[in-house]
Amino acid sequence: MDRSFGSLLLLAPLLLPGTASGAGDTVRIDGSSTVYPITEAVAEEFQIEHRGTFRVTVGISGTGGGLRKFCRGDIDIADASRPIKASEREACAERGVTYIELPVALDALAVVVNPANDWVSCMTVEELRRIWEPAAQETVRRWNRAEPDWPDRPLRLFGPGTDSGTYDYFTAAVIGEEGASRGDFTASEDDNVLVQGVANDRGALGFFGFAYYVENRDRLKAVAIRNSETGECVEPSVENARSGRYEPLSRPLFLYVNPTALDRPAVAAFVEMFLDPGLITELVTEVGYVPLPERAYVLAREKLEARRTGTAFAGGAQVGISIEDLIAAETVD
Repeated sequence: MDRSFGSLLLLAPLLLPGTASGAGDTVRIDGSSTVYPITEAVAEEFQIEHRGTFRVTVGISGTGGGLRKFCRGDIDIADASRPIKASEREACAERGVTYIELPVALDALAVVVNPANDWVSCMTVEELRRIWEPAAQETVRRWNRAEPDWPDRPLRLFGPGTDSGTYDYFTAAVIGEEGASRGDFTASEDDNVLVQGVANDRGALGFFGFAYYVENRDRLKAVAIRNSETGECVEPSVENARSGRYEPLSRPLFLYVNPTALDRPAVAAFVEMFLDPGLITELVTEVGYVPLPERAYVLAREKLEARRTGTAFAGGAQVGISIEDLIAAETVD
């Protein structure tokens, strides 16, 4: 299966057409652009199997935007690149909306520069902090203002919008406070806009989900991150995310499912397919993310069948959640 999700993303929300009609035949999904490639891949397989019976719509309004729609009851499933926040839990509770939290993959968030950048190949978290912290706004506008050994060249930044779970996670991991960053950067919920910006500017620096780097590796250069414990420069990769070496920029990805929506055959069939260990492992790998161990998907299916609601996490972007943490969370009733 050849998947080039970049062009499809520009058309979001993705509508996979069939001959079905009516809300009961439609699976409504919105949220994280990072999770989108996985959801789109599953949706394609689902449509092949259920053509003429069900359809799927997939939007990319960001994790925050998707969860707002979810808590209003406007969609059945929210894609999320971080755990649900306390404020979002409260919004759901006010509307009587509950949720089943399902981890689906691990992402190695990529920091990228233009391929013509010949002065940066590895960065420390501290260097990233000096560039992205709120105090850097209007002051760190050239590379040498962040690090004297770097050239006196304009520094232009590209990153996800503030509704993005990727933005939340990056600021928590790099700045130390979720949502804290300079505001003078080019922001977009469409990661392809960010890819284009970095690819066309020698002085650019950006960040987004690993799958978008994989899809555009011929147009971008990934920056290794220096591991604070070992001192080694670790590149974003499936292997390094799985092993835990790529820290602190590895993070889990989630689906949030409305249990009431599972009463509709279309939604129940879609989520069951999403959690099929063989299929989801193949699709997650194919689009460039890290699949969870089979046991994690089996446990997630058990949670789905039991319709066990709530979150296993404190809420919002949490740095340092490992695959082992995800499996442990799935075993807790």
